[in-house]
Amino acid sequence: MIELTIGAAMMYYFASHALDIKEQPAEAVYYSEIADPREKSFTRNHREMVKIKPALENQFRGIVRQAYDYSCGSAALTTVLNGYVGLNLTEQQTMEGLLRFGEYDRIVERRSFSLLDMKRFVTALGFESGGYKGEFADLIKQQQPAIVPINYAGFKHFVVFKAYKDGRVYVADPALGNISFDQERFKQIWENNTLFLINVPAEQQKNLLALQEADLRHVDDATINRYALVDAQFSTDYMNRIADKASTMRKVIDRDPNSSTYNQPITSFMRLYYKRK
Repeated sequence: MIELTIGAAMMYYFASHALDIKEQPAEAVYYSEIADPREKSFTRNHREMVKIKPALENQFRGIVRQAYDYSCGSAALTTVLNGYVGLNLTEQQTMEGLLRFGEYDRIVERRSFSLLDMKRFVTALGFESGGYKGEFADLIKQQQPAIVPINYAGFKHFVVFKAYKDGRVYVADPALGNISFDQERFKQIWENNTLFLINVPAEQQKNLLALQEADLRHVDDATINRYALVDAQFSTDYMNRIADKASTMRKVIDRDPNSSTYNQPITSFMRLYYKRK
């Protein structure tokens, strides 16, 4: 019995040390590619690690996602405080600050935060801020993130204006993530042309809300309508080459009398076809 126990322990020890098991990053994905047997490298398999991130992670890059349906204001403010001012707050901490320094009774009554509540909390943090009313050109001219109220899909909502480029307005939406609007569409939903700005010394400013290449990958309605129902077309020769590459090879005698390899061994590709009954 003792010999069996010692033997099992030794087997486990050597097996665990013989295999090089290392902790892999969470975003690591491995894929193996079997080499084409018709190529000289058919004896080798290629295995490679790639790092991927969920699309949702990039969608909310730099954004504090709102935890409640009524907390877009606190989430938008936290997004600016972290991504531009350089703080490190949670939405819960921001909500507690808004309740403490804002108009508590009115917040509870309307179940939302106002720009005045934001100003009082930001002042308590030691920064100057304020709500302003201006034209679209004034919003762009600020060259900094601004909290703006919008009326979208029948709901009043707070988002963070990030940038304007080539006729599109890019915003950080606490509910939907990094999205953009056509310039005219944004003007329609921008409520009362109001914006909230926080003054931050240049040396303290962060750029977590800066426009990135991923933000520019929008698809306009006209493009979607033009290509939504278009089928991709490939030549027959191209599809035959793809089918041959995915098929099984076998050696046969060429029985075609018109072929230059008549009565000689040739490589044939066996394809698997499916048909409905």
